[in-house]
Amino acid sequence: MTTLAATTLTQASDWPGLANPDGTRWHYLDTGATAQKPQVVIDAVTRAIGVDYATVHRGVYTRSAEMTLGFEAARRKVAGMLGAHEGEIVFTRGATEAINLVAQTWGLANLKAGDRVLLSMLEHHSNIVPWQLLAQRTGIAIDVCPLTADGQIDLDAAERMLTGAHKLVALGHVSNVLGSVLDVPRAVALAHGVGAKILIDGCQAVPRLKVDVKALDVDFYVFSGHKLYGPTGIGALYAKAELLDAMPPWQGGGAMIDRVSFAGTTFAPAPQRFEAGTPAIVEAIGLGVAVDFVQGLGLDAIHAHETALVRTAREALREFNAVRLFGPDDAAGIVSFVIEGVHPHDLGTILDEEGVAIRAGHHCAQPLMEHLGVPATARASFGAYNDESDVAALVRGIARTLRIFG
Repeated sequence: MTTLAATTLTQASDWPGLANPDGTRWHYLDTGATAQKPQVVIDAVTRAIGVDYATVHRGVYTRSAEMTLGFEAARRKVAGMLGAHEGEIVFTRGATEAINLVAQTWGLANLKAGDRVLLSMLEHHSNIVPWQLLAQRTGIAIDVCPLTADGQIDLDAAERMLTGAHKLVALGHVSNVLGSVLDVPRAVALAHGVGAKILIDGCQAVPRLKVDVKALDVDFYVFSGHKLYGPTGIGALYAKAELLDAMPPWQGGGAMIDRVSFAGTTFAPAPQRFEAGTPAIVEAIGLGVAVDFVQGLGLDAIHAHETALVRTAREALREFNAVRLFGPDDAAGIVSFVIEGVHPHDLGTILDEEGVAIRAGHHCAQPLMEHLGVPATARASFGAYNDESDVAALVRGIARTLRIFG
Protein backbone atom coordinates (compact mmCIF):
# COMPACT_ATOMS: atom_id res chain seq x y z
CA MET A 1 0.00 0.00 0.00
CA THR A 2 1.24 3.46 -0.85
CA THR A 3 2.16 5.32 2.33
CA LEU A 4 1.13 8.86 3.19
CA ALA A 5 2.60 10.98 5.90
CA ALA A 6 0.42 10.51 8.97
CA THR A 7 -0.74 14.09 8.97
CA THR A 8 -3.94 16.00 8.48
CA LEU A 9 -4.46 19.60 7.52
CA THR A 10 -5.60 20.29 11.08
CA GLN A 11 -4.94 19.29 14.67
CA ALA A 12 -6.78 16.50 16.45
CA SER A 13 -7.92 19.04 19.04
CA ASP A 14 -9.85 20.84 16.28
CA TRP A 15 -12.26 17.91 16.03
CA PRO A 16 -13.87 16.87 19.34
CA GLY A 17 -16.22 14.53 17.48
CA LEU A 18 -13.32 12.33 16.39
CA ALA A 19 -12.30 11.29 19.90
CA ASN A 20 -13.71 8.14 21.47
CA PRO A 21 -14.67 8.28 25.17
CA ASP A 22 -11.42 6.51 26.05
CA GLY A 23 -9.39 9.08 24.13
CA THR A 24 -8.59 6.85 21.16
CA ARG A 25 -9.21 8.00 17.61
CA TRP A 26 -12.53 7.31 15.91
CA HIS A 27 -11.85 6.50 12.27
CA TYR A 28 -14.65 8.51 10.73
CA LEU A 29 -15.06 7.80 7.00
CA ASP A 30 -18.58 9.10 6.45
CA THR A 31 -17.91 12.72 5.56
CA GLY A 32 -19.91 12.30 2.35
CA ALA A 33 -23.01 11.96 4.52
CA THR A 34 -22.09 14.70 6.98
CA ALA A 35 -18.83 16.28 8.05
CA GLN A 36 -17.58 16.51 11.60
CA LYS A 37 -17.50 20.04 13.01
CA PRO A 38 -14.34 21.90 13.96
CA GLN A 39 -14.16 23.45 17.40
CA VAL A 40 -14.40 26.97 15.98
CA VAL A 41 -17.80 26.17 14.46
CA ILE A 42 -18.99 24.53 17.68
CA ASP A 43 -17.85 27.58 19.65
CA ALA A 44 -19.57 29.97 17.22
CA VAL A 45 -22.85 28.06 17.41
CA THR A 46 -22.66 27.87 21.21
CA ARG A 47 -22.07 31.60 21.49
CA ALA A 48 -24.78 32.44 18.95
CA ILE A 49 -27.43 30.37 20.70
CA GLY A 50 -26.24 31.56 24.12
CA VAL A 51 -24.78 34.90 25.12
CA ASP A 52 -25.29 36.53 21.70
CA TYR A 53 -28.75 35.19 20.96
CA ALA A 54 -31.55 37.37 19.63
CA THR A 55 -33.76 37.38 16.58
CA VAL A 56 -32.79 39.19 13.39
CA HIS A 57 -34.02 41.87 11.01
CA ARG A 58 -36.88 43.40 12.99
CA GLY A 59 -35.50 44.08 16.44
CA VAL A 60 -34.67 47.68 17.32
CA TYR A 61 -32.44 46.70 20.23
CA THR A 62 -28.67 46.36 20.04
CA ARG A 63 -28.32 42.61 20.30
CA SER A 64 -30.85 42.02 17.52
CA ALA A 65 -28.97 44.47 15.31
CA GLU A 66 -25.70 42.67 16.06
CA MET A 67 -27.21 39.27 15.28
CA THR A 68 -28.61 40.66 12.04
CA LEU A 69 -25.13 41.85 11.09
CA GLY A 70 -23.74 38.38 11.84
CA PHE A 71 -26.50 36.64 9.89
CA GLU A 72 -26.05 38.81 6.81
CA ALA A 73 -22.26 38.55 7.13
CA ALA A 74 -22.70 34.78 6.76
CA ARG A 75 -24.60 35.37 3.52
CA ARG A 76 -21.74 37.52 2.23
CA LYS A 77 -19.24 34.80 3.16
CA VAL A 78 -21.21 32.17 1.23
CA ALA A 79 -21.50 34.54 -1.71
CA GLY A 80 -17.78 35.25 -1.62
CA MET A 81 -16.94 31.55 -1.52
CA LEU A 82 -19.07 30.97 -4.64
CA GLY A 83 -18.02 34.13 -6.47
CA ALA A 84 -21.59 35.45 -6.30
CA HIS A 85 -23.30 38.62 -5.13
CA GLU A 86 -24.91 38.42 -1.71
CA GLY A 87 -28.30 39.24 -3.23
CA GLU A 88 -28.07 36.02 -5.24
CA ILE A 89 -27.80 33.77 -2.16
CA VAL A 90 -30.93 32.35 -0.57
CA PHE A 91 -30.54 30.53 2.72
CA THR A 92 -32.39 27.20 2.74
CA ARG A 93 -32.47 24.15 5.02
CA GLY A 94 -30.04 22.47 2.63
CA ALA A 95 -29.58 21.42 -0.98
CA THR A 96 -32.77 19.35 -0.96
CA GLU A 97 -34.90 22.35 -0.05
CA ALA A 98 -33.00 24.51 -2.52
CA ILE A 99 -33.75 22.15 -5.41
CA ASN A 100 -37.40 21.92 -4.37
CA LEU A 101 -37.53 25.71 -4.21
CA VAL A 102 -36.29 25.98 -7.80
CA ALA A 103 -38.68 23.28 -8.98
CA GLN A 104 -41.73 24.81 -7.30
CA THR A 105 -41.03 28.43 -8.24
CA TRP A 106 -38.97 28.73 -11.39
CA GLY A 107 -40.13 25.31 -12.58
CA LEU A 108 -43.85 25.94 -12.16
CA ALA A 109 -43.54 29.37 -13.74
CA ASN A 110 -41.48 28.31 -16.73
CA LEU A 111 -42.05 24.64 -17.55
CA LYS A 112 -45.10 23.14 -19.22
CA ALA A 113 -46.26 19.95 -20.92
CA GLY A 114 -43.94 19.13 -23.81
CA ASP A 115 -40.87 20.59 -22.12
CA ARG A 116 -38.07 18.27 -21.06
CA VAL A 117 -35.58 18.10 -18.18
CA LEU A 118 -32.27 16.23 -18.45
CA LEU A 119 -30.87 14.49 -15.36
CA SER A 120 -28.17 11.81 -15.10
CA MET A 121 -28.01 8.23 -13.89
CA LEU A 122 -25.87 9.14 -10.86
CA GLU A 123 -28.10 11.80 -9.31
CA HIS A 124 -28.98 11.86 -5.63
CA HIS A 125 -32.68 11.37 -4.94
CA SER A 126 -32.92 15.06 -4.04
CA ASN A 127 -32.11 15.88 -7.67
CA ILE A 128 -34.60 13.35 -9.04
CA VAL A 129 -37.78 13.36 -6.95
CA PRO A 130 -38.48 17.14 -7.06
CA TRP A 131 -38.48 16.98 -10.85
CA GLN A 132 -40.73 13.92 -10.83
CA LEU A 133 -43.18 15.78 -8.59
CA LEU A 134 -43.03 18.72 -10.97
CA ALA A 135 -43.63 16.39 -13.92
CA GLN A 136 -46.81 15.09 -12.23
CA ARG A 137 -48.09 18.65 -11.96
CA THR A 138 -47.01 20.01 -15.34
CA GLY A 139 -46.62 17.09 -17.75
CA ILE A 140 -42.94 17.73 -18.45
CA ALA A 141 -40.77 14.78 -19.48
CA ILE A 142 -37.56 13.66 -17.79
CA ASP A 143 -34.61 12.23 -19.70
CA VAL A 144 -31.68 10.41 -18.08
CA CYS A 145 -28.13 10.83 -19.33
CA PRO A 146 -26.07 7.61 -19.13
CA LEU A 147 -22.61 7.21 -17.60
CA THR A 148 -19.24 6.35 -19.04
CA ALA A 149 -17.57 3.06 -18.14
CA ASP A 150 -15.69 4.67 -15.24
CA GLY A 151 -18.75 6.40 -13.79
CA GLN A 152 -18.61 9.88 -15.28
CA ILE A 153 -21.70 11.63 -16.64
CA ASP A 154 -21.44 10.96 -20.37
CA LEU A 155 -21.54 14.47 -21.81
CA ASP A 156 -21.07 13.12 -25.33
CA ALA A 157 -24.37 11.31 -24.84
CA ALA A 158 -25.88 14.44 -23.31
CA GLU A 159 -24.91 16.40 -26.39
CA ARG A 160 -26.74 13.89 -28.58
CA MET A 161 -29.79 13.87 -26.32
CA LEU A 162 -30.31 17.60 -25.85
CA THR A 163 -32.87 19.35 -28.03
CA GLY A 164 -34.71 22.64 -28.08
CA ALA A 165 -37.43 21.01 -25.99
CA HIS A 166 -35.05 20.77 -23.02
CA LYS A 167 -35.57 23.71 -20.70
CA LEU A 168 -33.45 22.53 -17.77
CA VAL A 169 -30.39 20.38 -17.16
CA ALA A 170 -29.84 19.35 -13.51
CA LEU A 171 -26.64 17.48 -12.66
CA GLY A 172 -24.42 16.65 -9.70
CA HIS A 173 -21.02 18.37 -9.60
CA VAL A 174 -19.45 15.46 -7.70
CA SER A 175 -21.20 12.10 -7.34
CA ASN A 176 -21.96 11.20 -3.73
CA VAL A 177 -21.42 7.52 -4.61
CA LEU A 178 -18.66 7.43 -7.21
CA GLY A 179 -16.78 10.65 -6.49
CA SER A 180 -16.71 11.40 -10.22
CA VAL A 181 -16.35 15.08 -11.06
CA LEU A 182 -18.53 16.69 -13.70
CA ASP A 183 -16.98 18.83 -16.43
CA VAL A 184 -19.22 21.73 -15.45
CA PRO A 185 -18.05 24.21 -18.12
CA ARG A 186 -18.90 21.75 -20.88
CA ALA A 187 -22.23 20.82 -19.27
CA VAL A 188 -23.12 24.52 -19.05
CA ALA A 189 -22.16 25.09 -22.68
CA LEU A 190 -24.29 22.14 -23.80
CA ALA A 191 -27.31 23.30 -21.81
CA HIS A 192 -27.06 26.90 -22.91
CA GLY A 193 -26.45 25.76 -26.47
CA VAL A 194 -30.06 24.54 -26.70
CA GLY A 195 -31.47 27.41 -24.64
CA ALA A 196 -31.83 25.42 -21.40
CA LYS A 197 -31.00 26.56 -17.89
CA ILE A 198 -28.66 24.46 -15.77
CA LEU A 199 -28.77 23.59 -12.07
CA ILE A 200 -25.73 22.05 -10.38
CA ASP A 201 -25.92 20.09 -7.12
CA GLY A 202 -22.71 21.09 -5.36
CA CYS A 203 -23.11 19.19 -2.07
CA GLN A 204 -20.00 17.06 -2.56
CA ALA A 205 -18.07 19.71 -4.51
CA VAL A 206 -18.18 22.77 -2.29
CA PRO A 207 -16.25 21.13 0.61
CA ARG A 208 -13.29 20.30 -1.62
CA LEU A 209 -13.31 22.21 -4.92
CA LYS A 210 -13.13 25.89 -5.74
CA VAL A 211 -16.44 26.97 -7.23
CA ASP A 212 -16.91 30.25 -9.11
CA VAL A 213 -20.52 30.38 -10.26
CA LYS A 214 -19.91 33.44 -12.42
CA ALA A 215 -16.97 31.90 -14.24
CA LEU A 216 -18.91 28.65 -14.66
CA ASP A 217 -22.01 30.59 -15.82
CA VAL A 218 -24.37 28.22 -14.02
CA ASP A 219 -27.95 29.38 -13.57
CA PHE A 220 -28.56 27.64 -10.23
CA TYR A 221 -26.13 26.12 -7.74
CA VAL A 222 -27.04 24.45 -4.43
CA PHE A 223 -25.21 22.99 -1.44
CA SER A 224 -25.74 21.91 2.18
CA GLY A 225 -23.84 23.45 5.07
CA HIS A 226 -23.41 20.27 7.12
CA LYS A 227 -21.19 18.72 4.45
CA LEU A 228 -19.01 21.86 4.58
CA TYR A 229 -18.12 21.32 8.26
CA GLY A 230 -21.03 23.56 9.27
CA PRO A 231 -24.30 22.92 11.11
CA THR A 232 -27.24 20.91 9.86
CA GLY A 233 -30.44 22.67 8.83
CA ILE A 234 -28.72 25.31 6.70
CA GLY A 235 -27.70 25.45 3.07
CA ALA A 236 -27.85 27.81 0.16
CA LEU A 237 -29.27 28.37 -3.28
CA TYR A 238 -27.39 30.53 -5.73
CA ALA A 239 -29.43 31.79 -8.66
CA LYS A 240 -28.59 34.41 -11.23
CA ALA A 241 -30.09 37.72 -10.14
CA GLU A 242 -32.40 38.03 -13.13
CA LEU A 243 -33.79 34.55 -12.50
CA LEU A 244 -34.22 35.08 -8.78
CA ASP A 245 -35.96 38.42 -9.30
CA ALA A 246 -38.49 36.80 -11.66
CA MET A 247 -39.25 33.78 -9.46
CA PRO A 248 -42.51 33.92 -7.49
CA PRO A 249 -42.58 33.33 -3.73
CA TRP A 250 -42.57 29.75 -2.54
CA GLN A 251 -43.74 29.96 1.08
CA GLY A 252 -45.71 32.78 2.66
CA GLY A 253 -45.27 34.33 6.08
CA GLY A 254 -43.20 36.81 7.95
CA ALA A 255 -39.95 38.28 6.62
CA MET A 256 -40.79 37.67 2.95
CA ILE A 257 -43.35 40.44 2.62
CA ASP A 258 -43.34 44.11 1.74
CA ARG A 259 -46.86 44.98 2.85
CA VAL A 260 -49.77 42.76 3.87
CA SER A 261 -53.45 43.64 3.77
CA PHE A 262 -56.58 41.59 3.25
CA ALA A 263 -56.90 43.33 -0.10
CA GLY A 264 -53.60 41.89 -1.21
CA THR A 265 -49.92 41.43 -0.35
CA THR A 266 -46.73 42.66 -1.93
CA PHE A 267 -43.46 40.83 -1.44
CA ALA A 268 -39.92 41.65 -0.46
CA PRO A 269 -37.21 41.53 -3.11
CA ALA A 270 -34.97 38.49 -3.48
CA PRO A 271 -33.43 36.83 -1.57
CA GLN A 272 -35.69 37.74 1.39
CA ARG A 273 -38.77 36.82 -0.68
CA PHE A 274 -37.70 33.17 -0.37
CA GLU A 275 -36.89 33.18 3.36
CA ALA A 276 -40.29 33.12 5.03
CA GLY A 277 -40.43 33.02 8.81
CA THR A 278 -37.71 33.27 11.40
CA PRO A 279 -34.56 31.99 9.70
CA ALA A 280 -31.97 29.52 10.91
CA ILE A 281 -30.01 32.30 12.61
CA VAL A 282 -27.60 30.23 14.66
CA GLU A 283 -27.01 27.75 11.83
CA ALA A 284 -26.26 30.52 9.32
CA ILE A 285 -23.70 32.06 11.66
CA GLY A 286 -22.12 28.64 12.12
CA LEU A 287 -22.03 28.18 8.35
CA GLY A 288 -20.25 31.49 7.96
CA VAL A 289 -17.56 30.35 10.38
CA ALA A 290 -17.29 27.03 8.53
CA VAL A 291 -16.71 28.94 5.29
CA ASP A 292 -13.92 30.89 6.99
CA PHE A 293 -12.44 27.67 8.32
CA VAL A 294 -12.40 25.90 4.96
CA GLN A 295 -11.01 28.91 3.14
CA GLY A 296 -8.34 29.20 5.81
CA LEU A 297 -7.24 25.63 5.12
CA GLY A 298 -7.42 26.21 1.37
CA LEU A 299 -9.66 24.22 -0.94
CA ASP A 300 -6.72 23.26 -3.14
CA ALA A 301 -4.96 21.81 -0.10
CA ILE A 302 -8.11 19.96 1.02
CA HIS A 303 -8.65 18.49 -2.43
CA ALA A 304 -5.02 17.41 -2.78
CA HIS A 305 -5.07 15.81 0.66
CA GLU A 306 -8.28 13.89 0.00
CA THR A 307 -7.14 12.86 -3.47
CA ALA A 308 -4.02 11.30 -1.98
CA LEU A 309 -6.11 9.40 0.57
CA VAL A 310 -8.49 8.16 -2.13
CA ARG A 311 -5.57 6.96 -4.23
CA THR A 312 -4.04 5.13 -1.27
CA ALA A 313 -7.35 3.54 -0.31
CA ARG A 314 -8.09 2.36 -3.85
CA GLU A 315 -4.62 0.86 -4.19
CA ALA A 316 -5.01 -0.95 -0.88
CA LEU A 317 -8.47 -2.29 -1.71
CA ARG A 318 -7.24 -3.63 -5.05
CA GLU A 319 -5.07 -6.05 -3.09
CA PHE A 320 -8.23 -7.89 -2.01
CA ASN A 321 -9.47 -10.15 -4.79
CA ALA A 322 -12.98 -10.11 -3.35
CA VAL A 323 -13.30 -6.32 -3.53
CA ARG A 324 -14.94 -4.61 -6.50
CA LEU A 325 -14.31 -0.88 -6.80
CA PHE A 326 -16.63 1.63 -8.44
CA GLY A 327 -15.96 5.03 -9.94
CA PRO A 328 -12.88 6.67 -11.45
CA ASP A 329 -9.40 6.48 -9.99
CA ASP A 330 -9.36 10.26 -9.56
CA ALA A 331 -12.58 10.29 -7.53
CA ALA A 332 -12.99 13.33 -5.31
CA GLY A 333 -12.96 12.28 -1.67
CA ILE A 334 -15.04 9.10 -2.07
CA VAL A 335 -14.37 5.38 -2.51
CA SER A 336 -17.33 3.04 -3.10
CA PHE A 337 -16.94 -0.72 -3.24
CA VAL A 338 -18.52 -4.10 -2.57
CA ILE A 339 -17.03 -7.32 -1.20
CA GLU A 340 -18.07 -10.56 -2.83
CA GLY A 341 -20.26 -12.57 -0.46
CA VAL A 342 -20.50 -9.79 2.14
CA HIS A 343 -23.44 -7.39 2.34
CA PRO A 344 -22.31 -3.78 2.88
CA HIS A 345 -24.41 -3.59 6.04
CA ASP A 346 -22.52 -6.56 7.52
CA LEU A 347 -19.24 -4.94 6.59
CA GLY A 348 -20.35 -1.69 8.20
CA THR A 349 -21.24 -3.51 11.43
CA ILE A 350 -17.89 -5.27 11.65
CA LEU A 351 -15.99 -2.08 10.83
CA ASP A 352 -17.90 -0.31 13.59
CA GLU A 353 -16.54 -2.91 16.03
CA GLU A 354 -13.07 -1.88 14.78
CA GLY A 355 -13.78 1.80 15.40
CA VAL A 356 -14.29 2.61 11.72
CA ALA A 357 -17.40 4.42 10.46
CA ILE A 358 -18.42 4.02 6.83
CA ARG A 359 -21.72 4.39 4.98
CA ALA A 360 -23.45 1.25 3.72
CA GLY A 361 -26.55 1.29 1.56
CA HIS A 362 -27.91 2.86 -1.60
CA HIS A 363 -26.76 6.37 -0.62
CA CYS A 364 -30.03 7.93 -1.83
CA ALA A 365 -29.07 6.89 -5.34
CA GLN A 366 -31.18 3.82 -6.06
CA PRO A 367 -31.23 4.29 -9.86
CA LEU A 368 -27.42 4.30 -9.79
CA MET A 369 -27.37 1.11 -7.70
CA GLU A 370 -29.59 -0.56 -10.29
CA HIS A 371 -27.24 0.63 -13.02
CA LEU A 372 -24.24 -0.80 -11.13
CA GLY A 373 -26.07 -4.09 -10.61
CA VAL A 374 -25.83 -4.06 -6.83
CA PRO A 375 -28.40 -3.40 -4.09
CA ALA A 376 -25.94 -1.30 -2.09
CA THR A 377 -22.29 -0.36 -1.76
CA ALA A 378 -19.91 0.37 1.07
CA ARG A 379 -18.63 3.94 0.91
CA ALA A 380 -15.59 5.44 2.58
CA SER A 381 -15.55 9.22 2.25
CA PHE A 382 -12.78 11.49 3.42
CA GLY A 383 -12.47 14.92 4.96
CA ALA A 384 -9.77 17.36 5.95
CA TYR A 385 -9.34 15.54 9.29
CA ASN A 386 -8.54 12.09 7.87
CA ASP A 387 -5.08 10.59 7.50
CA GLU A 388 -3.39 7.31 6.60
CA SER A 389 -4.33 5.78 9.96
CA ASP A 390 -7.97 5.87 8.85
CA VAL A 391 -7.13 4.04 5.62
CA ALA A 392 -5.09 1.50 7.56
CA ALA A 393 -7.96 0.91 10.00
CA LEU A 394 -10.35 0.42 7.06
CA VAL A 395 -8.02 -2.14 5.50
CA ARG A 396 -7.62 -4.01 8.80
CA GLY A 397 -11.36 -4.13 9.22
CA ILE A 398 -11.89 -5.48 5.71
CA ALA A 399 -9.24 -8.15 6.29
CA ARG A 400 -11.04 -9.20 9.48
CA THR A 401 -14.37 -9.26 7.65
CA LEU A 402 -12.96 -11.56 4.98
CA ARG A 403 -11.64 -13.90 7.65
CA ILE A 404 -15.07 -13.98 9.32
CA PHE A 405 -16.85 -14.70 6.05
CA GLY A 406 -14.05 -16.80 4.60
